[in-house]
Amino acid sequence: MAARAHPDLRGEELHHTLVADDPFWVRLVSDDRLLDLAQRFVGPDIALFASHYIVKDPGDGLPVLWHQDGAYWPLDPMEVVTFWLAVDPSTPENGCLRVVPGSHRDGLAELRGRTDTANVLGSESAVHVDEDRAVDVVMAPGDVEVHHPNLLHGSRPNTSAHRRCGLTIRYIPTSTRILTGTPFPSALHLRGDPGVNVYQPWPVYRPGEHYPFRGAA
Repeated sequence: MAARAHPDLRGEELHHTLVADDPFWVRLVSDDRLLDLAQRFVGPDIALFASHYIVKDPGDGLPVLWHQDGAYWPLDPMEVVTFWLAVDPSTPENGCLRVVPGSHRDGLAELRGRTDTANVLGSESAVHVDEDRAVDVVMAPGDVEVHHPNLLHGSRPNTSAHRRCGLTIRYIPTSTRILTGTPFPSALHLRGDPGVNVYQPWPVYRPGEHYPFRGAA
C-alpha cells in the first residue's frame, strides 16, 4: 500500500498529495459501497476532496490533538463529510479516534499552533475541551465512522504493541468549490455531475510499480 511506496515518510504523513498517483487508493475511495453511503450526506454528485492514511506504529504513533476538520479546509460552502475507515483494530490502547459528542453543533473555532509536543497536525483547536465528555470510538477492521466537519475529535498516541492504521476520506458534493489549487492534488470526480471544480485524472495502473489489486487492469 502507500506505506510501502513511500518508506521515507512516517505513517502519519501519507496524505492527500499522494492519492492521485495511487490506483489502489483511488479504487478504495471510489468503492460503490462507500459512495452509496456518502450519497446520503452529500447527494448524488460526489467528488473526493482529500484522503489521508494515518498509521500509528507500535509504541511510536503520534497523537492527533483536538481539532475540527473544517478549520483547515479551503471549501465554499463547507459541505463535506469525513469517513474514517479502520484498517486495523482501533482501541484506546493503540490510539483510537476520540470524539466530543454534540460538538458538531458549534461553529468553527480558531486554530493555534502546538510545537511544544510532537503531534500529527502541529496545531489544535483553540477551545477548551472537557476530556470527561470525550468518547472512544472502538472499531474493527472495515468499520467506518462518519463525522461532520465541525466535530471536535482527536486521538492519543499509540503506546501499545499493535499498529493502528486508519484511512480518512473527505467527500464533497461537486457543487462545493475547492478554493486552493487548480486542480487540488487530491480532487477526483467520483460520481454524477462534475460540478464546479477541475479534477485530477485517474491514475493508470502499472504492474510492478503499483500495489496490485483485483480489477487493477
